[in-house]
Amino acid sequence: MPKCEWKEVKLEDIVLSANTGLDAIRRAPIVEEDTGIKCLRIQDISQSKKFENWGNSKVKESDFEKARLRKGDLIMARTCSPGIVLNVKADMNAVFNNGLARIRPKLDRVTSDYLYYLFKSRDFIGHIYGISTGTSVQLNMKLGDLLSYEFNLPVLAEQRAIASVLSSLDDKIGLLHRQNQTLEQMAETLFRQWFVEEADEGWEERPLSEYFQLLGGFAFKSKDYLDAGKYKVITIKGVQDGYLDSNSAARLDVLPEKIKPYQVLKIGDVLMSLTGNVGRVCLVDEENCLLNQRVAKIEPINKKWKAFAYFYFRQNEMIERLTYLSKGSAQLNLSPVETLAQTEPFPDDSSINNYCEVVSPFLSKIMKNKTQIRTLTALRDSLLPKLMSGEIRIV
Repeated sequence: MPKCEWKEVKLEDIVLSANTGLDAIRRAPIVEEDTGIKCLRIQDISQSKKFENWGNSKVKESDFEKARLRKGDLIMARTCSPGIVLNVKADMNAVFNNGLARIRPKLDRVTSDYLYYLFKSRDFIGHIYGISTGTSVQLNMKLGDLLSYEFNLPVLAEQRAIASVLSSLDDKIGLLHRQNQTLEQMAETLFRQWFVEEADEGWEERPLSEYFQLLGGFAFKSKDYLDAGKYKVITIKGVQDGYLDSNSAARLDVLPEKIKPYQVLKIGDVLMSLTGNVGRVCLVDEENCLLNQRVAKIEPINKKWKAFAYFYFRQNEMIERLTYLSKGSAQLNLSPVETLAQTEPFPDDSSINNYCEVVSPFLSKIMKNKTQIRTLTALRDSLLPKLMSGEIRIV
């Protein structure tokens, strides 16, 4: 297909309307009671919150009609994290507040799905950075500047084909994420049922040190960090609640001479943060990760008990207890020695063995899914700019 079929346009040429939402204090306040109407905020988009977790809002009928989310709308953050976008797939009993902008495309010129992926392209994100003003804490963009974005637009048939390729990858990624959530919920439910709800009063109180080790990380030197390299250094920032975030990890090309074998992490290792938001626990789901100081590797005494260790330390009660144990005013710090000295009633070994027999396959499946998610995400991210620029043609 010849390139001439792509036409240079401005965003304003293909947009039916673009406007900001309702005032968050007077016209769309968040309320406790269930009003039947939700209000979409920047945090709901940036944190990928489910619809049911958006805030309830009390809105006049006239305002509801003006700001209601309709199928095909694209909702974009215009402050704080400008450019983050949501593609509205169906009419919703929800409005949006004034930290967001609603873009309604001319559907005879452009599809909503294609525009959604255009908004996720590097070139468009670069445009957003260029027009955003304010401080690093509170960035803002103006709608007029947003609509000035220029790009090459393919015909509708090619738009649909491009969006179909990218959305099929996103659908698969979403399916794997949902499968992992289900598996984790099942494992957590079993843990609470076996070891909390059905706990035996006759269980013996024992120190945590009889069941776990907390192995400390290596003191890396920041001067050795690289922008790219084989190894990722996992700091407390990377240990999130239930998942490993290595996207911004510093890199190394060569292992330090004195690093210990256990500080070179393996897939399935259990990590816990010892500073800041103490007690966050996650699983290592990729290779070539290194354990930094102030992050502990939770090593069960019985190597087959990793599933038990992971869900034991992920209990809300345990996180609260670890927070209470922590010391420090400006920043909390958790002592591994004091943690392991704590006593808890523990079940017999056979019960733990039985739990791990059932749950360990869940964790194995989760790890495989995460590897596939990473592969599909990399494929999508490499295809997106090439499809949007016309470097790869699919029609």
